[in-house]
Amino acid sequence: MSRMLRILVVMAAAMMISSTAFATDPLTQTVTDGCKAELENYCKGVTPGEGRVLACLYAHEDKLSAKCEFALFDAAVLLDRAVSALAYAAYECEDDLEKYCADVPVGEGRLLDCITKNKKKVSKRCLDALTETGLK
Repeated sequence: MSRMLRILVVMAAAMMISSTAFATDPLTQTVTDGCKAELENYCKGVTPGEGRVLACLYAHEDKLSAKCEFALFDAAVLLDRAVSALAYAAYECEDDLEKYCADVPVGEGRLLDCITKNKKKVSKRCLDALTETGLK
């Protein structure tokens, strides 16, 4: 598997599982800035969403500039860090999530909202993890 394909797969997979607690704007901006020429030349008519722009860039992988490849790599690293931070916070808050938010559906920041609403009852361990990861 080529390096670019691995980067695109990691980004697409992570974007599918990532929480709205992490804004994707810095990631999108990194790719938009770094791949500006490629997006205008090859992907101008692509409707954003559901990985279509990433698929377009992958389809033109052999034509990507070094700047664009770096932007995709950089965005993948940022996203990997965000997913790792989210996993760490979820691990540290596991007991609190079970205790206070068991009936809350996953996604769209609902679990973080639940923890925030219950912050006076939530463990210090959980609150510290949220602070350390920038979620709080």
